[in-house]
Amino acid sequence: MPQLEAIIFDVDGTLADTERDGHRVAFNAAFADAGLDWEWSVPLYGELLRVTGGKERIRTYLAEHRPDFAPPEPLDDFVRDLHQRKTAHYTQMMRAGGIGLRPGVLRLLREAMDAGIRLAIATTTTPANVSALLSAVAVPGHYPALEHWFEVVAAGDVVPAKKPAPDIFSLALAQLGLPATACVAVEDSDNGVRSALGAGLDALLVTVSSYTQDQDLGDAALVLDGLGEPDAPPPRVLGGGCADPVAAALRDAGCVDLAVLRALHRCAAAGS
Repeated sequence: MPQLEAIIFDVDGTLADTERDGHRVAFNAAFADAGLDWEWSVPLYGELLRVTGGKERIRTYLAEHRPDFAPPEPLDDFVRDLHQRKTAHYTQMMRAGGIGLRPGVLRLLREAMDAGIRLAIATTTTPANVSALLSAVAVPGHYPALEHWFEVVAAGDVVPAKKPAPDIFSLALAQLGLPATACVAVEDSDNGVRSALGAGLDALLVTVSSYTQDQDLGDAALVLDGLGEPDAPPPRVLGGGCADPVAAALRDAGCVDLAVLRALHRCAAAGS
């Protein structure tokens, strides 16, 4: 049976709950900068999240909510420039420490680092957004900056198709030089589930976020409401094909640690 060698993380909603109070706010600031009277409310942004990628989200909004809008420049240039404004606002927010990591994330990353488990990122957000989030996180003194913990950062427009296509996870696997059977993926959304499973990552943990808690995530190996911390109530098990086999390890740990991930990895390998 293959050993667990790497963990591949999504970013938005997974490492940090950034969508509602991060990306959405930055989009609205970019719209105001451009003199647009657009306002993406919390419910509207939740609807737009069915589309991965910020530029793609702008195009979807125009098609569905502003079909008569005439951009002041060619559409591709308009969308690109608007998205660049948004990225500038978002990175400024993140570097100011506006949104931190979700509970348990830094603990699990540190445990993996100490155990020699390789870390990677597979996300459709831009590399600048990833760097801004990670660079704002304070880490213990003897560790390098958090962004250096990840051996591979597959992000942005570096693949032909974004999630739910498997391309970004396949790229991360190729850059790690590992088969999918040697890895655990951590996601938060239905698009992420389809992307990871499409790349062969059957050992898939989903930690639902504020926008994804009502999505159909049952194809994942394990679905929880978070990673948890040892001194807090344990994560709630919401489903997944490996929920029962992993339950004992989760009860013993009280949170998602490497023992839980290894139990998840074994379960997924046994079922493949």
